[in-house]
Amino acid sequence: MRWSGVLLMLVLLCGRAEAAPCSGEGLETALTGKNECIVLRTFRGAAAQARPQSLLVVIHGDVSGGGPASYHFSVAQRLVALPELSSSVAVALVRPGYEDGAGNASSGSNFDRSDSYTAANIDEIAGVVGKLKAAYGPQRTVLLGHSGGAAMSAVLIGRHPGLVDGAVLVACPCHLDDWRNARNRRPWTRSESPHRHASRVPSSTRVIAMTGSADDNTFPSLARDYVRRLTDNGVAARFEQIDGASHNSAVSSEQVGAAVVELLAR
Repeated sequence: MRWSGVLLMLVLLCGRAEAAPCSGEGLETALTGKNECIVLRTFRGAAAQARPQSLLVVIHGDVSGGGPASYHFSVAQRLVALPELSSSVAVALVRPGYEDGAGNASSGSNFDRSDSYTAANIDEIAGVVGKLKAAYGPQRTVLLGHSGGAAMSAVLIGRHPGLVDGAVLVACPCHLDDWRNARNRRPWTRSESPHRHASRVPSSTRVIAMTGSADDNTFPSLARDYVRRLTDNGVAARFEQIDGASHNSAVSSEQVGAAVVELLAR
């Protein structure tokens, strides 16, 4: 049995009893969060050992146009190819209710890809992150969320304080009411909004929020205002604008890679 398999077995045996809908759990393929089976794709840096120096968890957006949630796999793979992250592991999660384009799907609901940043879905992601940390034992753990994944990451760091060391939030709709109003869309009633959880983010958590200057979806002021809420509460956070980047292209920018390296190196 591979060492990573032994680690996972110990985590599962020593952890509290919970539902396990995954037919076969594994650090490379899928883990039970709380009540759902979350599909994942794992990428290792060239020098990553069984117990890597750092763990990066990448969370995709809503993919509202349809199709699989798979674009973030290449993002995770590219980041651990950076020399500074050669001792890291990156895990790209597939949010509840989405499929990965290779015949696998996370259980749970994405509510037709709308209004799905629910407390239950965020807790599923937190459950998987907790298992990954327990299995890998990294020195630092950082979230990289894009769009809806950034919103869920921002809620998670307040709802589960101390679970991760930092978060890079790209194109974050960090105030859902303002975001929906600005786009003349109906309010969302199921989802948790990051701005309501900002006061619960511990001062030990580092946050870098980034939005493209050409983003006409999650415009920069949403993330900038969220960062202001964090700094007012003593959190080391900052906002960066990615010049020329659109809503979708921002997550692949060199600035995002630099932010991830910065947070994982601290």
